[in-house]
Amino acid sequence: MSSMNRQEYYKSKKAAMKKKRRRRLITWILLPTLIIIAGIAVYATSLYNKAESVMNKSYVPVNRDKPKVNSLGNTSILFIGVDDSTKRQETSARSDALMVATFNKKDKSVKLLSIPRDSYVHIPEKDIYTKITHAHAYGGVKLTIETVQELLGIPIDYYVKMNFNAFIDVVNALGGVTVDVPYTFSEQDSHDNAKAITLQKGVQTLNGEQALAFARTRHMDSDIYRGGRQQELVKAILKKATEAKSITNYSNVLEAIGKNMTTDLTFDQLKSYASYLQTGKSLNIESLKLEGSDDMIDGVYYYKLDEASLDQTKAELKKQLEISE
Repeated sequence: MSSMNRQEYYKSKKAAMKKKRRRRLITWILLPTLIIIAGIAVYATSLYNKAESVMNKSYVPVNRDKPKVNSLGNTSILFIGVDDSTKRQETSARSDALMVATFNKKDKSVKLLSIPRDSYVHIPEKDIYTKITHAHAYGGVKLTIETVQELLGIPIDYYVKMNFNAFIDVVNALGGVTVDVPYTFSEQDSHDNAKAITLQKGVQTLNGEQALAFARTRHMDSDIYRGGRQQELVKAILKKATEAKSITNYSNVLEAIGKNMTTDLTFDQLKSYASYLQTGKSLNIESLKLEGSDDMIDGVYYYKLDEASLDQTKAELKKQLEISE
């Protein structure tokens, strides 16, 4: 191989790796938005049929012993972000991101917990300890649900799995999102142009490209802080999605989501979440995180969860779902 050919090969290889990392950073950010949009569709006649069609096409139940939904109407949903854009079997792809949302109907509250993909956990069925991202590779959605249930000690009522590559278009369709940028930085854009996006420190409204830069940068902190910024984006998107002026843009948003999603939620079940949008009490969204530390086991990197932090998080989720010990 000539020197010129080698340079072109490594350049294309590097670009492919960057795009894969970007998908891993943002696949889950827009997952909870589906619930809000579908709920609003109940009140917007022009969107109702489209929302129902999206849900019907995306409905893929999982053969598992499903827990009984809490009679009080408190439920949990596991959002799974998977990069299955390559020609791999469904169960061979690792999960790029996991987020658990718990809903308390009485308080109109939502707790969001992101689980680091490198978390060192027990994988039931296989009876091994490894990264939680491997659960999907070993057993698809079913084993991923079982692993999260064992880790957190709560039932997972529903799942939503998405391979989402329309982040920029969705944010732009909503007219941008408002976040608090923690520091001034420059980041590459969606075409991997270096330092193409520069954001100043402070509260501001970001367009799609800027929101992508906000989600992906980690030059001045770490993956844990980046996870916190991504949760802030979730809140910002959900807040924007509940604004009446955004409703006219939901048709395109629904279409983008529907092409990249499977779930065991039916349209009728999803409509029940519309009660969270009723006037009179604002939606209370709280972010949770799992503390831990970097660890090397047999030469492999893992994120070792702090047991005290894990126990506290489990207690908060059980309280949210009103589950007794």
